[in-house]
Amino acid sequence: MRAFRLFLVMIIIGIVSMTGVVGFKHGWNLLPIFFGDMASLTWPGQFNFDFMCFLLLSGLWLAWRHHFSPGGILLGLAGVFGGIMLLAPYLLVASYRADGDIKMLLLGTDRASR
Repeated sequence: MRAFRLFLVMIIIGIVSMTGVVGFKHGWNLLPIFFGDMASLTWPGQFNFDFMCFLLLSGLWLAWRHHFSPGGILLGLAGVFGGIMLLAPYLLVASYRADGDIKMLLLGTDRASR
């Protein structure tokens, strides 16, 4: 679990740093570029579509982990739009709350205790 947590910290530092540099250099209007690449049916568009599917899956998992409660649905939507910038800190905190129990980390407290 220590290696996983270190990996998450490295991801958090990396994504915040890169996002800051790219945002200040190229602006913060990502969506037209993101969907424009997909509409062009090129490899960058294929990558963006693949990535969007991962975002949707992670958002669905977050909402499911919280039993599709109103807060869970909001968290899932935040995961879709926040990507790894939301998911990595969430997993880091959840790994400590689960006390390193991977079953509890992935399923949530209620499902893991069944």
